[in-house]
Order: sequence, then C-alpha cells, then structure tokens
Amino acid sequence: MISQYAGISPKRDLLLLNTLGKAFKGKTFLHVNSTRAGGGVAEILHRMIPLLNSLGIDARWEVIEGDQKFFDITKKIHNALQGNMENITEEMWEYYYEVNKRNAKNINLEADGVLIHDPQPAPLINFKKNGKWIWRCHIDLSKPSPEVSNHLEPFCKKYDAIIFSVPKFARAMATDEFIVPPSIDPLSEKNMELTEEEIKGVAEKFQIPLDRPILLQVSRFDRFKDPIGVIQTYRKVKKYNDCVLVLAGSPATDDPEGEAVLEEVREYAANDPDIHILLLPPFSDKDINALQRMATVVFQKSLKEGFGLTVSEAMWKGKPVIGGAVGGIPLQIVHGITGFLIHSVDGAAFRTRQFLNNPLMAKRMGETGREYVRRNFLITRQMRDYLSLWYAVENKDKGIVFEL
Repeated sequence: MISQYAGISPKRDLLLLNTLGKAFKGKTFLHVNSTRAGGGVAEILHRMIPLLNSLGIDARWEVIEGDQKFFDITKKIHNALQGNMENITEEMWEYYYEVNKRNAKNINLEADGVLIHDPQPAPLINFKKNGKWIWRCHIDLSKPSPEVSNHLEPFCKKYDAIIFSVPKFARAMATDEFIVPPSIDPLSEKNMELTEEEIKGVAEKFQIPLDRPILLQVSRFDRFKDPIGVIQTYRKVKKYNDCVLVLAGSPATDDPEGEAVLEEVREYAANDPDIHILLLPPFSDKDINALQRMATVVFQKSLKEGFGLTVSEAMWKGKPVIGGAVGGIPLQIVHGITGFLIHSVDGAAFRTRQFLNNPLMAKRMGETGREYVRRNFLITRQMRDYLSLWYAVENKDKGIVFEL
C-alpha cells in the first residue's frame, strides 16, 4: 500500500500518486519485458505492479518467451545499442520479429496503457490493439550502432511516447520523448533495514571476514560492468590497504553471455583467497542487502550503463560509492558530494584509498547520498512519473498542458 511510504518518500510524490490513482481508477496498465528474474527492470516490476494495483489501477505484467537463438540475437542488439560492433544479419532480424509475432498471439495486449520495456519486445507495437503505447528504453544509448538503431527506429516511431533514463540517451524521433530515471523500493527485502545479526549471518554464510575493509560490486557478470577492472582496482589498493573484494551477481534469463564472463572473472581472480566471487540465485535480495550493508566501499565500475540501480541501493544504505562516469551513474553520484566518478582503474584505486584512509569523509558522503536517493530515486517517484506521463499522452489531443 502507498500509505506504507509515508515518512519515507517525499510527501509531494504520495499526494500526486493518490490523485493520479483516482484519475486512472479501474483502467488497465500493462507492462511487457523479457524476463521475470535478473536485472533492474524485473526487480522494479515485481514491486511496482502490486503498488499500482493498490491505487485502484488494474496493472499486470507479461513476459515474452523466446529460445536461446532469440536471446542470443537480442543480446547482440543490446550490445550494439551500447556501442559494440556486432554482426546482425537480415535472417537474425527476421527471426527477432517472428518471435515477437508469436508472442503477440499468446499475450493479451489489450490495455488502456501499455509500457514495453527495452528492445526485446519492441516489435509488439505492430500488433497494437488499443490504448496508448509507450516504449521504455533502459539501456545506454549514448553511442549506438547506427545500423542497429536504424532497424529499430521504424518500431519506435509507432509508439505514442518513448522514455529514456538520461537526457543524453534521447534520439531525434518523430514521437514524444520523456526522461524517467529508474528507482529502488526502500521497503523491499533488498533495501529494508537489517539487524547486525542478519548481516553477520550472511557474512558467515559466504565466509566473508568482517575484520577488514570490504570492497563490493553487485552486478550481472557482464563485460560492460567491468568486473576485471574491479579486480585490477582491488589489487592496486591491496598493495597499501589490507582489504577483501566481493563480486556478487545473479544470472538473468535473457543474458546468454553471463556464464562465459563469470568464467573469465574466476580465471582472472587466480584463486586469491581474498576475492569472493558469488553467483547468487535469483531473488537473493536479502543476501545482497546484507552484502551492501557490510561493505566499506561499493563499486559500480561500468563501462556502459543504462542507470545502475546498485548505485542508489548502496547510497540508500549510507555507503560511499565509486562509479564509472557513464550512462545514468552521474545522475546518481554527484562527484565529491555523494560519491566519486572515475574513468580508469587508477582513478578507482585512488578514490578507494581516499575512502579507506578517511572514514569520516566516507561517512559524510554516505549520509548525503542516502538523502539524495530519498529525494530522487525511490519507487514512488518513478510511479508518479509513469502515471503523469500516461496522463499527458492520453490528454495530448485534448489540449491539456501537463509537465512532469
């Protein structure tokens, strides 16, 4: 229930949510993505759908189905949109479309508002039945492959609106574009308060010592998250400051490269007893929560990043965060105030040692970061933005002016 967020979320967000809930009471709001487990999109939807229903909106969530071939293709599309060189043949594009066509027959696409998440289900717009359709792109589109973006553009133009996480991801398209950053749920198992006993229990479970500083990165095992660069950073820091490194992540069903990257990371770690590589099962939220709370410094050393929810998660727990200056991370980390932005392994190592050698500065930045997240990156703000945007799109032709 939205009332549970009173005293946590900004009051203005809760007031506007209740007003929008009345405006959309009884209307249907459909979300479609490609996985129920792994990654920030699924995590947000698990929490958001019940909250939307609590407002009186008939919200539901569908997941498209695909085989290994389909997800291999969509991973290439994802990587190409984030700047990688990928060879995607016409046969691959045709298969990508055909899988979406099959899904359109199996999913009830009738709704007053439809929010399609990311490239995997983007072609579903060709099978629109009614309502207002919005495409939500969560990935880093700062330097996309022109060939791949040109293939997707005909689908994108058919949507009533498009949402990006960061202004620089927006493209010049013949439709309305909006900026809505993602969010975390402060009441979820991943972000709720834990007791010292619960944190110690997780440390014992994974044999992580609590008597030395802990460096942590939580993310999928993806080359864009730069886990190798995190190990290199740890090794530079280790020369001067005794510490341990924890790399933790869960697999995503729509990411076929995860296993190969995990093996690369294990090989690079070279059996260092102070490097803990944790492949967590889906929905290990309490374990991730405890890992973030026991950490001394948290990394999100991404090379490309749509947003990086783990940054806000760590900041919510009052932790100093070091992040790559890419994608949506600079939206969360105000350099030198809520954490540090870095461009290299050397920069990451330097900032890590600053935090380890100056715990008062680390504490101050952590406290500032928590308040920054409360004001900007809680789930109530994202719901407010989604519903406001839907309202704006529905009333566009009626001449109603609405600003987020």
